[in-house]
Amino acid sequence: MWVGPSEIEALARFLGLSVDDFGKRYLRRVGSRYALIEKPNGDCVFYDRGCTVYPARPAQCRSFPFWSENLKSRRAWQDVAAECPGMNRGKLYTLEKIRTVRRGEADASKA
Repeated sequence: MWVGPSEIEALARFLGLSVDDFGKRYLRRVGSRYALIEKPNGDCVFYDRGCTVYPARPAQCRSFPFWSENLKSRRAWQDVAAECPGMNRGKLYTLEKIRTVRRGEADASKA
């Protein structure tokens, strides 16, 4: 998962770490960008039956489940929903709200 400088700072602050220490523990560099490290199974390092850094989660997480790969087909959505206990159990979002979330203008949990 890609993270930008402000997201790195927010996560470090939330965890009570310096940006440097946070980077050494939780980031990997990919070209000129940074990504959070992952667990061996591919899960985010901060996922443990839920997000352990929820108040400081990156924009990519705030836009879940409205990711392109989840929206490409009904089947793709259903596959992710089978793994995510929060999907298909809350309010319905209009297409415009989904677009707002995907543009980063709103948090999916608050849209």
